[in-house]
Amino acid sequence: MVLATLIEAIAQILHMVLNIYIWVVIISALITWVRPDPYNPIVQILRRLTEPVYEFMRRFIPTMIGGVDLAPIIVILSLQFIDLFAVKLLFSLANGL
Repeated sequence: MVLATLIEAIAQILHMVLNIYIWVVIISALITWVRPDPYNPIVQILRRLTEPVYEFMRRFIPTMIGGVDLAPIIVILSLQFIDLFAVKLLFSLANGL
């Protein structure tokens, strides 16, 4: 019973963290459309949070198509897959205990 509750708690926290990061990616992508001030602290935080993931993705998948960077979309889809797969797997593991 305790182990099942612990696994459910981990799954729920993972779900929340993934959703928050998805929103960070969305906000970061939207901000790039308005040419933000690179010295703005919020813009700097968003870039520090998203650029490492974009660079990791760009190493494996060409993300520039027709001058449009698809890295945010690929990251969001990957995070959604992880959320659907890993979180549901953890919940089903907890229910099986």
